[in-house]
Amino acid sequence: MPLEQLLETLPEFAKDLKLNMGGVMRQTELTEEQTWGTAVCCAMAARNAELLEAILEEAPKHLSEQAMFAAQGAGAIMGMNNIYYRFRHLSGNEKYNTMPARLRMQIIARHGGDPVNFELWCLAVSAINGCAACVASHEKVLLEKGVTEETILAAVRIASTIHAVAAVLG
Repeated sequence: MPLEQLLETLPEFAKDLKLNMGGVMRQTELTEEQTWGTAVCCAMAARNAELLEAILEEAPKHLSEQAMFAAQGAGAIMGMNNIYYRFRHLSGNEKYNTMPARLRMQIIARHGGDPVNFELWCLAVSAINGCAACVASHEKVLLEKGVTEETILAAVRIASTIHAVAAVLG
């Protein structure tokens, strides 16, 4: 089902979410690639098959194949990394920080897309998954690369709206 049609199925109590989706997908702080890549990886993180399918149907109109691959890669790898690093952070056991992760993460270096956009997408997924360590790490890299706080917050707006729509859709 097309995204616009899916959004029309939202109940009246979620009207703000429907309107917000329209707004967050047109923010001037983000490029079209950043916007749609964020939508793709966040739909993956939000774990609603119907919403993911609708976004994946629309995204190729806005993303190159390589950008789509990178966005999906960000969603996939952060689904794993957020759990691992959130555990290390929450446990408070400093020994875990000295031990290697021993998890394959090649997509981070070999996604083939724009490195700044990949970092932005990783941050957005980390926000959904509530990993403070990953949010801080990716935000630091983005700021060092000259990305503004306004751009970062625009991506997080997409993440928060997609997550909420997914929850309402069940």
